[in-house]
Amino acid sequence: MGWIPSISTVDSYQSIQQLIKTCCFVIYIVLLSEYFQTPKTLKLLLIAIVISGCFQATYGTGLSLVNLDASPVFGFNDGSQARGSFVYQNHFANYLGLCLCIAFGWLVSELKTSSAKFDVREFVVSVLSTLFSRKLILRLSIVIMVIGLVLSRSRMGNAGFFTALGLTSLIAIFIYKRQPRFFKPLVMSIFILDLIIIGSMFGVDKVKQRIQDTSFASETRDQVVIDSLPIIKEHLLTGTGGGSFYTVFPAYQPQFYSGFYDHAHNEYIQFSIEYGVIVTGFLGLWVLYALWLACRTMYLRNNKLYKGIAFGCAMAIVFMLIHISVDFNLQSPANTLLFLTIITLCWQVRYLPSDKKSHRQKS
Repeated sequence: MGWIPSISTVDSYQSIQQLIKTCCFVIYIVLLSEYFQTPKTLKLLLIAIVISGCFQATYGTGLSLVNLDASPVFGFNDGSQARGSFVYQNHFANYLGLCLCIAFGWLVSELKTSSAKFDVREFVVSVLSTLFSRKLILRLSIVIMVIGLVLSRSRMGNAGFFTALGLTSLIAIFIYKRQPRFFKPLVMSIFILDLIIIGSMFGVDKVKQRIQDTSFASETRDQVVIDSLPIIKEHLLTGTGGGSFYTVFPAYQPQFYSGFYDHAHNEYIQFSIEYGVIVTGFLGLWVLYALWLACRTMYLRNNKLYKGIAFGCAMAIVFMLIHISVDFNLQSPANTLLFLTIITLCWQVRYLPSDKKSHRQKS
C-alpha cells in the first residue's frame, strides 16, 4: 500500500489499524484538554488514576499471594509474577509505575512549603493532621502499588521506577524555588520504607536475583536489537509501516531465538523500524518538550497542585523513557492512554490559570 510516493507499508492491515488508533489517541488528547481545565477537574483525574493503580495492584497482589492455578480474567497461570488484569507482567509493572509517579506527585503537592525552622510542637501537629487527611490515603496507596510493582518481578519496572524517583527528586531540589519542607524525608521514606522494608517482605530479593542472573548469553532481547539495525538502515526515513515489525523482522532474523518476537522489546528500535527516524525523532522531541514543560512548571509556577502534578509527570516520563528501552509498553493501549494523559497534563499545568475565576477572566 502506498498512498504517498516513496511511502509504503509491508502490512497494510496493521498500518490501517495503527492509523485508526492514532486518530483515537488524538481525539482522546483533545477531550482531555477540553474537559480538565480547573484544579477541581484535575483532582478528579488524579483520583481516577490512583484508584485504577490501586485496583490493579490489589488484584494482582491478591492473585499472586493466593497462587491460583488460573486467573479469573484470562485463565492464565500467573506463576510467581503478579500481572493484574494484564497478560504481560511488564505491562502491569509499567502501568503501576506510571500511577505511582502521579500519586507521588500529588502527595508532594500536599506538603507545606513554609520555610520556618523545625519546631517539635508544629511537627507533632503536622503528623497528627496527616493521619486524618488525604495525605495518609495517598501514602497508603503508594505502599499498595509498590507491593504490586515488587510482586511483578519486573527487573526494569522496579529499577526504572526508583531510578526515576531519584533523578526527578534531584532535579526538583535544584529547580524548586520553595521546596516543600518534608520533601526529602518523603523521598527517603519511599526508598527506606517501601523498597527496603516492605520490599523485603514481598520478595524484592527475587527481583534483585533476576537482575543478577541476567546475562547477555541467556538474554536474547539485545540480539533482537542488533538484528533489527539492518531494517532501520534500509528504511531509514520512512520505515516499513505502522504495526509491521512482526511481519518484516523474520526475514532479517539470522537464527532461531528461544521465543517468537512479535515486538522488538525496545520501543526506540521498533518505532524507528515502523515509522522511520524522522517521525520517531519528532515523537521523541514532543515527549522531551513535555518533560521540559513539567520542569518549567516546577520552577515558575506558585500553584502547589500544578507543581506537584508537574513533578509526577516529569517522573513518569523519565520512568517511561527508561522502561521502553527494554520493553514494548507503548504497544499496550492501557499504558499508551495513561502515558498520553500524563503528556497532556504537562501542557495543562504549565498554561492553565490557577483557579476557576482567573480561567473565566482569561476566556
